[in-house]
Amino acid sequence: MLLLAADTSGKNGSIALAQCGPADACQVLDAVPLEGGTFSAQLVPQVAALLAKHGFSKNELEAFAVVSGPGSFTGLRVGLAAIKALAEVLQKPIAAVSLLEAVAVAYPFRGKVIAALDAGRGEIYAGEYEVGDAVLMRSERLLTREEFAAAAEGRVVVSPDRVVLDAAVAAGLQAREVERPRSDAIARLGWRKIQAGDTVVPEALEANYIRRSDAEIFSNVSADSARRH
Repeated sequence: MLLLAADTSGKNGSIALAQCGPADACQVLDAVPLEGGTFSAQLVPQVAALLAKHGFSKNELEAFAVVSGPGSFTGLRVGLAAIKALAEVLQKPIAAVSLLEAVAVAYPFRGKVIAALDAGRGEIYAGEYEVGDAVLMRSERLLTREEFAAAAEGRVVVSPDRVVLDAAVAAGLQAREVERPRSDAIARLGWRKIQAGDTVVPEALEANYIRRSDAEIFSNVSADSARRH
């Protein structure tokens, strides 16, 4: 099965093409970086170029995996829109992959894990997972550093972000550094989800922002202010 994976959640992104088969076998044929800030201009041409490079057409794609969040509002929208359009035209399944889940499985550990990403503004995206033969999500939340320290007590913290690791160590937590997952890791994790039947149809694919956008926050503030006056 030919699978296309995409990650546009961060400052930079990437796409990957993989041949996946029985069990967890998923051979990544190639992974191509995407330069931040130009996802909307790059993504579709890069997908076409990647397919052409390996002698495939878009009609040979049989499945998709895409990071659904958390991350950049604009970046996520671009990636999800492109994958949604391709999957809708081809009528193929999509595996929506949380970046926090990809972080959780990046470190070879079995048990209770807190996957964490820097959310800026002194906040942390935190996902609580039980990692074993399967990966079970308990929760994904946006936390202050104080809330994070309390939530992560007794857990192993896994993160690619130095600011998060430093905060974890300062709070006396066990912290393990991993590389930020790329689209090749998203392809493998997405394939596991597809095998388990954990897929979504294009019209149901949505971003998992965790945090509300500034526009939503300011809109609510303005509405509250108008009601008071």
